[in-house]
Amino acid sequence: MFLLFGFKTAIRILGSRPGTCQYCHQYAQHRVEERATKLTVFFIPLLTVRRSYSLRCGNCGQATALTREQQNAILA
Repeated sequence: MFLLFGFKTAIRILGSRPGTCQYCHQYAQHRVEERATKLTVFFIPLLTVRRSYSLRCGNCGQATALTREQQNAILA
């Protein structure tokens, strides 16, 4: 029997807001991103194994990790 499985990571943009970046100190648009890692069997995603959120600067590209509560507060 041949079983083909693996993991796939998908990035989804949930929203954006302007703000000052803590790395480049420029006022720029920041994107709130969700990164979800899913278990796949025969290239079909079955279940989400891990989910994380980040705030990415549109100017320099640096990302800051967010918790689910912080992500909800930013997008509310």
